[in-house]
Amino acid sequence: MYARVLRPLVVSVGELRIISPSVTVPEEITLSNPLAPAALAGKRILVTGSSRGIGADTASYFAEAGADVVINYRNKAARAEKLAATLREHNVRVITVQADLTDADSVAAMLETISTEFGGLDMLVLNASGGMETGVAEDYAMVLNRDSQVNLLTQALPLLSDGARVVFVTSHQAHFIGTVPTMPEYEVVALSKRAGEDALRELIPVLQKRSIGFVVVSGDMIEGTITATLLERANPGAIDQRKESAGRLYNVSEFASEVALAATELIPADHTRYVGDVSFFTRR
Repeated sequence: MYARVLRPLVVSVGELRIISPSVTVPEEITLSNPLAPAALAGKRILVTGSSRGIGADTASYFAEAGADVVINYRNKAARAEKLAATLREHNVRVITVQADLTDADSVAAMLETISTEFGGLDMLVLNASGGMETGVAEDYAMVLNRDSQVNLLTQALPLLSDGARVVFVTSHQAHFIGTVPTMPEYEVVALSKRAGEDALRELIPVLQKRSIGFVVVSGDMIEGTITATLLERANPGAIDQRKESAGRLYNVSEFASEVALAATELIPADHTRYVGDVSFFTRR
């Protein structure tokens, strides 16, 4: 039986990756790892916010491809350990490290653990973000999505090997916030994510001195993420409206596969990897 499902068709033409809005495939087909076996053998990778969602799936792709992985979590130790146990079945080293990225001391302790256990890093995936939570300080989104990202990268520089790669995960709504307004419920997060992206881009010359690559992975709303859930709760129907406008929305595993590919493929000249259609954001 065939059904129309959310599965991207990717066609490579030179360095250009074309991702179709949708394709009809057998229902029983699941998204496989986009990375070749052993493609990352021996690489040491930290993925922030990786006990669930996009971070967890990205870490899984890395481990399946032979990488040693650091699973970072804030307060869900049991969930992080369960994921780690699964990933260790791929005969790779996996450690879980608790750290609140908004706490400088917590970040320093995490990096010290990584240094002791792994001796360094070959890749840093800045996936953790937030700002829509209730009961947080007014400036929490900016502290987490800008200040904490810059602090982590700066503090991690001594651990990053020459030729390493840094990946920053964001949304189209944040990346294009300067020219395309977003829904009010997400605006504070979008502005802080864009501020974080801009601040990280300012570090590119520093990274380039050591041949460390930097790439931003920007995607639309991702179905199944906590952000999408919170947006839907604050603005019922928002996800369906965006899906109708975009034609399709990626799910967690699909988007994570693009984040994983960003770890190995050539970095675009503008240091930005767009996932899915961006015509809505660029035609204005």
